[in-house]
Amino acid sequence: MRHIFITGGVCSGLGKGITAAALGRLLKQRGIKVSAQKLDPYMNVDPGTMSPFQHGEVFVTDDGAETDLDLGHYERFMDESLSKHSTLTSGQVYSRVLAKERAGGYLGGTVQVIPHVTEEIKNFIYNYKTDVDVLITEIGGTIGDIESQPFLEAIRQIGLEKEKECLFIHVTLVPYLKASGEHKSKPTQHSVKELRALGITPDIIVTRADEPISDDVKTKIALFSNIKCNCVIENITLPSLYETPLMLNEEGFDDVVCEKLNLSASKPDLSEWRNMIALSKQVNSRNITLNVAIVGKYVSCRDAYLSIVESLNHAGFASGAKVNIIWVDSENMQLDSAIFGGVDAIVVPGGFGDRGITGKIFACKFARENKIPFLGICLGMQVAVIEFALNVCNLIGADSAEFTESTPHPIIHTMPGQENLLGSGGTMRLGAYPCNLTDGSLLRKLYGLPQISERHRHRYELNNSYREILTTNGMLISGNSPDNTLAEAIELQNHPYFVGVQYHPEFKSRPNKPHPLFLGLLEKAINH
Repeated sequence: MRHIFITGGVCSGLGKGITAAALGRLLKQRGIKVSAQKLDPYMNVDPGTMSPFQHGEVFVTDDGAETDLDLGHYERFMDESLSKHSTLTSGQVYSRVLAKERAGGYLGGTVQVIPHVTEEIKNFIYNYKTDVDVLITEIGGTIGDIESQPFLEAIRQIGLEKEKECLFIHVTLVPYLKASGEHKSKPTQHSVKELRALGITPDIIVTRADEPISDDVKTKIALFSNIKCNCVIENITLPSLYETPLMLNEEGFDDVVCEKLNLSASKPDLSEWRNMIALSKQVNSRNITLNVAIVGKYVSCRDAYLSIVESLNHAGFASGAKVNIIWVDSENMQLDSAIFGGVDAIVVPGGFGDRGITGKIFACKFARENKIPFLGICLGMQVAVIEFALNVCNLIGADSAEFTESTPHPIIHTMPGQENLLGSGGTMRLGAYPCNLTDGSLLRKLYGLPQISERHRHRYELNNSYREILTTNGMLISGNSPDNTLAEAIELQNHPYFVGVQYHPEFKSRPNKPHPLFLGLLEKAINH
């Protein structure tokens, strides 16, 4: 297995994850088996208990790992399902090292960052469980961060141990100064110098800039980084991040990677990807714009709903509609129907806690009464059921046990078997679970399958004691667990598109393979 390590310099947020994901797609289209992983230097065990305001969304894998949102980029670009073997944090590393020390695993020796912490990191990389030709490993953070140093030392050692099977790519910012009218290479030079001081010499420099960089600047970067000019790869800001693989291919990025890793592979077949990009560009010429309201309490941090936004865009490519997101803060919104004036569809996403619930319930009620295409995801499904119980079934005081323990009608209650669990991290139904779809339901028609598998991240479930009254009043339980004990999806029978799902469909949408629930939502929105 060959290893590609991607680091970042100058500043954060340059798009190391997109670079890794795009490279993965290019290699895959050459017939190379590829996968990716993200090593994050923060001390949290995983992002599962981190505020979305701090870290954006938590991306969940099939096996239930709560991960960084970059894994979502990897999956969307590469169309490969990742796992717990694709994510590692400092919190996990130190937890393992300390557990081993307590168990006597170091035979009384002094436990140190080198070699014990670095060996733990190296073992994680070496023991990747999927059979692949190339493993792309992104190191979180920026060169110079104290917390990332053990990870950099670990990959330095791997580069020494597997010299001919290792490649180091460094992503840096090349700023443009309007005053002098030129790009400046000095920040990249300093970043490379700092990286080399740590014992890592980059093989390829990926330059991030908003505008094309001159050949003179590229030559200068190559000279001071001790690499050839064709190893300076330009990555400029594009209208769509999905254009990145095509741009990097034109720059010869994958050619250089294959040459340096001695990979024999044909030229990439990018026809399907090009067709998808062509469809995405056509939406601007078809004059179909859909205003889709996302009603949530984390809307000030757009990354909190990153996969949902991308899923809507994917569906837009396929349906020929340009998606215009209307961000609605469910905590501070006015409970006035005017807020949804001109809205063609409403999405109520997941979340935790009772903050902003009143606004979400109002959004569900407005969508139900006004026949607006609606998709409720996880908590979005739960508040849709609560709204229905309150205003259609006339169950006064109906609520979720998560919000009101004393509610007379706990329509949503603690998941069976987890009543006594303490803490927050990892105490949920996480990962992929099968779901049987009801014959004749809208979901059965959209998926075209009797059984599906979708990813979950939640702690509360629909209370089966209320199934009868809900269905009697017009709600269809359109998805159930195979043993029929857990309601996975609901829909309204007298509504053009009112769907709620307990799972997270956004995690399985791809730019060239839109998820059927988002595609169905937009198609109904066009009709609306």
